[in-house]
Amino acid sequence: MRDARWRTLLALGIAAAALVACGTPDQVEQPPPSASSPTSGAPDPAARPLPPIPPPRPGEPQLVRKGPADAGNRFALTIDDGTCKECVAGYVALAERGLHLTFCPNGQYHANWEPFADRIRKLEQAGTVQLCNHTYSHPNLLKLSDEEIGREIERNEAWIEKTFGVTARPWLRPPFGNRDARVDRVAAKHGYTRMVLWNGSFGDSGKLAPEVLYGEVEKWLKPGSVILAHANYPTAVHEFGRIQALIEQRGLQPVTLDELFGTSRATG
Repeated sequence: MRDARWRTLLALGIAAAALVACGTPDQVEQPPPSASSPTSGAPDPAARPLPPIPPPRPGEPQLVRKGPADAGNRFALTIDDGTCKECVAGYVALAERGLHLTFCPNGQYHANWEPFADRIRKLEQAGTVQLCNHTYSHPNLLKLSDEEIGREIERNEAWIEKTFGVTARPWLRPPFGNRDARVDRVAAKHGYTRMVLWNGSFGDSGKLAPEVLYGEVEKWLKPGSVILAHANYPTAVHEFGRIQALIEQRGLQPVTLDELFGTSRATG
């Protein structure tokens, strides 16, 4: 466990990375084996090289809301959208301090993500960060044709591959959590066989007061949770010293989706 001085330094460092208030979010969404600290240091400089991007492998779609029964003390923190450049910077800085998380960016916010592409690639190499597809322009997939759904998914996948050098397959988070059997089947045809929702949320797709956000964190930060958060407003990164203290108090370990479920490049 880190001491109080470490947590204070962490909070100050993250606040410095995200002091500027951020833009209006695109949309509003609703609702472990190791005991080591989840922020145990910077990525290993000798991290493995990123593997070649495999072709899509269509399969049967699976819906994911929470971690598996054997999750232990692990939970997955997933970060959507990216309307706020300073917020992206804050989460990248947290990951560089060892926080494992999954980014679910929309390519329409490329200007907020691309300045950090090299750093995110290194974090991917280290196994600290994972990418998940959240579509390019954040539409309601239920209102699109099969062809339109495919274009949204593939456009974002192409941007992710070009920018970060990895594939987001097999993980897709449908905007607003809106999906049905048809959407799942279309996504699976494009190699997105894991439709990931959530069973806990920071509630921060819109702007929240710090105490309101922390109340949501206290409510949902549990073993086995898939937590939805957003890079839209800086409140969470400003408050991450307190959030980190709660993670430690509860003996939890933040991991990527691949680490939580044993999928994709976590297995090789």
